[in-house]
Amino acid sequence: MIETLTPKFVQRFPQTLVDGELYVAMEYGTAAHNCCCGCGRKVITPFGPTDWKLIYDGDTVSLHPSIGNWSFPCQSHYWIRANKIRWSSRWSREEIEANRARDRLRKDRFFRKEEVAEVSKIVPPKKSPGMLSALWKLISRSGS
Repeated sequence: MIETLTPKFVQRFPQTLVDGELYVAMEYGTAAHNCCCGCGRKVITPFGPTDWKLIYDGDTVSLHPSIGNWSFPCQSHYWIRANKIRWSSRWSREEIEANRARDRLRKDRFFRKEEVAEVSKIVPPKKSPGMLSALWKLISRSGS
């Protein structure tokens, strides 16, 4: 089992990932590492408002939320905190499915909100004239 990860900031991920290294490609907003259980499977963690968040303090790296490799045979579950692996409990099938449902819901809500914001930029909402606007029109008309 891997107990620490050394961050490597890269332009591209290498073909073969080395155990114990966390590759961070900021240009692509993604990190990659081999599963910390030692099974050798690649773990990809994209950064974003509904995915993982990377914290780099100039020396160490942390990822939030935890890494749950539910699709791997190992089903390992751990946190990456200041380059150290903090092992978490094994989840039941029900916990995994509930977590996936929460993730889908969070993503749906986030992207639906973003779509609404985009539409409001394109089609400004109709506004009724305010009191100052009405007063200005009245003053403009009386001066002509």
